[in-house]
Amino acid sequence: MNDNLQRKPLVIIGGGGHASVIVDILKRQKREIVAIISPDDITQRKVYSGINVFSNDNEIFRFQPKDIRLINGIGALPDSEVRYKVNLYFEKMGYSFETIVADNAYVSPFAFLEEGVQIFPGAIIQPGTHIGAHTIINTRVVIEHDVSLGAYNVISPGAIICGQCKTEERVFIGAGAIVIQNIEIGSRAAIMANALVAENIHPQQKVYASRGIVR
Repeated sequence: MNDNLQRKPLVIIGGGGHASVIVDILKRQKREIVAIISPDDITQRKVYSGINVFSNDNEIFRFQPKDIRLINGIGALPDSEVRYKVNLYFEKMGYSFETIVADNAYVSPFAFLEEGVQIFPGAIIQPGTHIGAHTIINTRVVIEHDVSLGAYNVISPGAIICGQCKTEERVFIGAGAIVIQNIEIGSRAAIMANALVAENIHPQQKVYASRGIVR
């Protein structure tokens, strides 16, 4: 969880939709955001108003690692490498990443969050859960008791992961997907939107929901 005794200024990497949700959360919490790093024109997003914007990742080196924390605001889809590589690069350069939790998310005091986890509004994290580093828990996700999520997972809006499930590193779970209890999902597997997972999934497998039929 966040170290509230050391609320350091923050630099956000990315200026798209994912980053806008993060900035909205942080503004509500009255956190200090010293810069957003984005090569794109982000002036149309009012949520970014009043924040310095730099266009190049190298601008992060204006700030010493001891003085700030980074937040990766780059979203991720299945097989996307950008977010992962950005984190590895800046960790190698000595920077650390902030863990953020929206005020209206519920995180049990008996859950454990590693560095860089992002938990969005309306999410529920039940006791005994372990969330691996840099995992994204999107809006209204439910993570039930005793679940273990690996590092760099992306759990999309409205997904439900039932009790005692386990995922390995870099798993993607799409919007509205349901993973029933005691399931294991291998590294870099992708569970697409609205899929129901009722058996273990091997590394790099993809699971699709049945196509809707219109009559």
